[in-house]
Amino acid sequence: MEKINVGWVGLGGRGYGLLQMVLDTMPDVEIVGVCDLYEDRTEAGRALVEQKRGKSPAAVTDYRRLLEMKEIDAIITPSAWEAHVDICIDSMLAGKYVATEVGGAYSLDQCWQLVHTYERTRVPCMMLENCCYGKEEMTVLNMIKQGLFGEIIHCEGGYRHDLRDEVSLGNENRHYRLRNYKNRNGELYPTHELGPIAKYLDINRGNRMISLTAMSTKSAGLHRWINVNRGAEFENSDFTFAEGDVVTTCIKCAHGQTIVLTHDTTLPRPYSRGNLVQGTKGIWSEDKYGVLFDGNDDGPSWGHRWTSLNEYFGEYLHPLWRGYEAVGGHGGMDYLVMRGFVEAVKEQKQTPIDVYDTASWMAITPLSEDSIACGSMPVAIPDFTNGKWTHREAPTRSRYCLEEVCAELF
Repeated sequence: MEKINVGWVGLGGRGYGLLQMVLDTMPDVEIVGVCDLYEDRTEAGRALVEQKRGKSPAAVTDYRRLLEMKEIDAIITPSAWEAHVDICIDSMLAGKYVATEVGGAYSLDQCWQLVHTYERTRVPCMMLENCCYGKEEMTVLNMIKQGLFGEIIHCEGGYRHDLRDEVSLGNENRHYRLRNYKNRNGELYPTHELGPIAKYLDINRGNRMISLTAMSTKSAGLHRWINVNRGAEFENSDFTFAEGDVVTTCIKCAHGQTIVLTHDTTLPRPYSRGNLVQGTKGIWSEDKYGVLFDGNDDGPSWGHRWTSLNEYFGEYLHPLWRGYEAVGGHGGMDYLVMRGFVEAVKEQKQTPIDVYDTASWMAITPLSEDSIACGSMPVAIPDFTNGKWTHREAPTRSRYCLEEVCAELF
């Protein structure tokens, strides 16, 4: 396919920004329909497409109208978290490739519905986890595949991002985080850190997550921010939010590896995804922006020092990033993950992040809620592949593949 026709569902801040990036950088993607529950956002999206491409797309407030359009090949949905699964399922049933922005599920049943719909229709569903395509994450993936870290034993990651203003002003900005933080307590946003880690550990392809334990602190950060910055008369100034300021989730894998995820968004702090990979031959720490390998430091063990990851880009930079002048948001990884989806649609092949990835990553949210509600009891993580993780079919080889580094395709 030289071009694909796309329906766009969700035109809030994230959705509008992604739409603009696609219109500016991907001439082989035609936006033939836009949708949002709010008419002003739908009209803004329609006007943007007309301005950039000279054509006015269909503009609706019910995404199901887009699914009735035979000319649409794929649906992209950067909508509110609550809408992701329904839109994905309905899109697959309508025969449309579908890509969803990130976020956790609300129940395990939702995750199983995603998997069962895919297995019935064979229409791919992809989570647009942009962090899988970050420059550092992809370089570390390349180094792992070349054996520099040895056997991977332990990984850590987090969504550590001061969102006190975004959450507190949710009603003003029509942002869905507010209602989630008011009513839920768990690892609400696991995939930025878990996505790359899952690929490092071959999750769903020779390995899987088997159980987790989650723990939450009290909630105090949002209460203080509202009272200091908006005053006691502002909405929710005396509300006790359900979401703890720091949520820690520990995951055990089938082959003995451990993963620690941290959700930390309502206390003052600099942004960090807190990535850490520890193997038998070396370690990478995002916060140190460094690596250490056996033999690259001659001092005593207490004197070991980090070596900047920059020193390894020359030899180990992932080929997808060689010669790539980053475009789009988040340092260029927004473009790459979207491009991975677009290429899969054009070639009518499996997406680089598939429905089993999507379901298992999203499932961490309701499972962490259950663990916290039960006093941090261990909770089993379902096998969404139903045993196929031990003998999966070979991944689709492409420039955007996350299971292998397909150097010969560059």
